[in-house]
Parts: sequence; C-alpha cells; structure tokens
Amino acid sequence: MSDIAVAHNNSPFVTAYPWSSGFGTKYTNPGTLPTNTSNGVAFSPDGNDIAVAHFSSPFVTAYPWSSGFGTKYTNPGTLPPSFSFGVAFSPDGNDIAVAHRNSPNVTAYPWSSGFGTKYTNPGTLPTNNSFGVAFSPDGNDIAVAHVSSPFVTAYPWSSGFGTKYTNPGTLPTNNSFGVAFSPDGNDIAVAHVSSPFVTAYPWSSGFGTKYTNPSTLPTNNSFGVAFSPDGNDIAVAHISSPFVTAYPWSSGFGTKYTNPGTLPANNSFGVAFSPDGNDIAVAHDSSPNVTAYPWSSGFGTKYTNPGTLPANTGYGVAFSPDGNDIAVAHVSSPFVTAYPWSSGFGTKYTNPGTLPTNHGNGVAFSPQSASGFNPAFAHRRLLL
Repeated sequence: MSDIAVAHNNSPFVTAYPWSSGFGTKYTNPGTLPTNTSNGVAFSPDGNDIAVAHFSSPFVTAYPWSSGFGTKYTNPGTLPPSFSFGVAFSPDGNDIAVAHRNSPNVTAYPWSSGFGTKYTNPGTLPTNNSFGVAFSPDGNDIAVAHVSSPFVTAYPWSSGFGTKYTNPGTLPTNNSFGVAFSPDGNDIAVAHVSSPFVTAYPWSSGFGTKYTNPSTLPTNNSFGVAFSPDGNDIAVAHISSPFVTAYPWSSGFGTKYTNPGTLPANNSFGVAFSPDGNDIAVAHDSSPNVTAYPWSSGFGTKYTNPGTLPANTGYGVAFSPDGNDIAVAHVSSPFVTAYPWSSGFGTKYTNPGTLPTNHGNGVAFSPQSASGFNPAFAHRRLLL
C-alpha cells in the first residue's frame, strides 16, 4: 500500500490518504497545520517523512510519516524568509532544500528526522524569487529555477552549497519555472518564459555549452519540463497550441515529434511520463483538464478521456510509483481526482470521504513520485 498527499489552498493546506487502488479514509489532519496555502509537497525517498512548501511563516513544515502525520517537526532554527514554492529532498534523504521568495531565494538544511542547522547560504545567491529546485540524480549538485538573470543557478552539493558553478555561456532568456536533470545526470533542462521557452545544457559538474535550440520551438511560455525515464525523450508543458511539445533526446534536441492528433484543450501546467515510459500525461486548462497518450518515440492516439473528468483546471499530475494509478490536482471540488491506469484511464476512484478544502496545487504518491506546484499561481505572485 502507498499513500497520496495533496498541497492545496485553505485549511488544513495539506491532505493525505492511504492509497490502495483508491482513496482510503483521510488521515487525521496534522496536529499543527501548515500556516497558509501550500504550493508543493514531497515525501522523503524512504517514505518516512513529508514536507510542505507554503505561504506564511514558517514557510516550510514537515512531519514524520507512518501511515499518517506524526507530530510536526520543530521549525528550522532559521526559516526561509518568505513564501515557499517548491521543496525537494536529496536522493539519499539527508538534506532538504526550499525554493522561495526573497533573498537568499533558496534555503537548505541537513535532514535527519527533522531540520538540522541551516546550511550557510551560497556565496553567490540566485538573483531573485525561486520557483523550482532539483538535486541531480547522484545528489552531488543542486539547481534552482528563478526570476531575473541568469534565471538558473547551480552549485556543487556536499552537505551544503559549494561555489556557484559558472553561469551558462548562453542563458535562458527569461524567468524560469521548472528545472530537471536527465535520469543519468548528464544533462539539465529549464522551462522558462520567452523564446526559445526551453533551454538545455550538458551537465558535468557545471553547465556545458548550450545545446542548439530545437528547430521547432514550444510556442509560448513553458511551465514544466520532464525527461522520459530512459532519458531518450523530453517533453515541455506550455501555453498556446499545441500546449505540449516533445523531442527525442540524445545529448541535445532531436526533430520535434509530430503533435498529438488530438491536442490538450488549453494551456498546460504539468507533464509526467509513466514510470515505465510507455505513457505521457498533461495537466491543463479547460475540459478534460487532463489528457494522456501512449508514448513510444512520439505521441500515440489520445486515450479516451476519463468517464468522469477532473472538475476544473489541472495543475499537477502524477503516476503512482508502480504505474498502476494516476492522480490530478485541480481547481474546484473534489480538488484531487484519481483513476486506475492501464494503458488508459479506468473508472474514476470514489472521491475521498473528506475532500481537500480548496484548489489542489500539487500531488505526490509515497514514497516518491511527482512533487508539483502551481506555476500559474506563482506567475501571478511574481511582482509581490
């Protein structure tokens, strides 16, 4: 059995359920709740802890996890300074990093059943509000997607930030909302505003020379980027038709795959490959709010829409670690919707007996699957 957690607006701000081919009875709310709207949720790699990035002090809240929330861990001795948009555990589970508004724009701590003393800030900080943070697969590096040039900043990681890697020779062109390392850790990709909308580099203890832009670009601002599990493909969720764009990946972008025969219905905010790499799903604006396709070096014929759709705009989508289920965090009640997955959507699982209380911004299965945040919401917060 697994578990599923949703980061959302309105108290209790995070809601979790047992998961076994459907939602079990909602776990009791944490004894001490996150203090405001939650934008991201992540389970530790061993599944023994859960962390939430949110608005209002302390900006990150974490709990032991054992078939439910334990007593909240003591807040970090030094808090992130403002709204948090993303949270990530290192692959070995020994560290935790938070992307947030205001200097130092990224904050990290040792993790051992609770927050250790905050690591010293990087010697050179990200330059403005950060919306995404990712550790490399081997845990030796950390990258931050943020507002203001250079738009992506990376550091060696060894129980703390090393000296900032030299900025890429050619920068992303504008505010960045998502960053992802390839599964083998040899490449890094950034989803951002302004053409070319996605920028990628070789990665070997620092940025290599920017890969040539795709010959056919995504058509507008990009909010999500994902590599396929085998690292042979890359997909981008973005505004404007076709709303999702994908390419072969082999040390650079190949020729864009043909657009899906049936496109997502509107602006896309999240994209995820299934764990076996045989399917791809997109969370987006407008009915059906989630769209999925077979994947085999390109989009297959769109799977039939779910019989019962998510109720409104989809912001986050995640496959369960075994690939047998799929969940969507979305606007409007029930705020999270899930389905069996077997080369297509099964009959919607019964809604949770107790629903999340408002907009779902991110969804994650334990011990570790996607950790989402609401990029559209973050975009509205850029000038706050």
